Amino acid sequence: MVLVTRHRGWVIAATIIAAWALEIMPLPSWLALFRPEWPAMVLIYWCLALPQRVGIGIGWSVGLVVDVLRGALLGQHAMGYAVMAYLAVKLHRRIRIFPLWQQALTVMVFITLHMLLVLWVLGMIGQSRGMLTYWLPAISSAALWPWMFSGLRGVRRRFHVT
Repeated sequence: MVLVTRHRGWVIAATIIAAWALEIMPLPSWLALFRPEWPAMVLIYWCLALPQRVGIGIGWSVGLVVDVLRGALLGQHAMGYAVMAYLAVKLHRRIRIFPLWQQALTVMVFITLHMLLVLWVLGMIGQSRGMLTYWLPAISSAALWPWMFSGLRGVRRRFHVT
């Protein structure tokens, strides 16, 4: 008898595609300031849950698509996503034992680091942003992390993603 294991990589891809769809969904201007970093949160979740399958390369690829979706300089978000993926994979054993509120703070730090790298690139090309509203997505992402984590964990368990 041959044991066949199915890793269900399509589930990971589907969640990332859904995050990209949420990234480009139109919002009212006042609410767009608080738009969470959906692809970043999905990437962080999969890096924490399956670090052997989702890592820096996937982070770079997700970031390149975010660059295209936002019409940004190619590679600026990719660099930040790759750094986030590296940190999430490197620290996954520590972060997974944290309670959800501490995980949310960690996610906020990761996303703030990503946004800081993007701001650095924008400053280098002369498009610096100095407003406090620039940092609001990191706060909204941290606030939504417990629901994102629970939802993705449910998807992972439902489809037996290993």
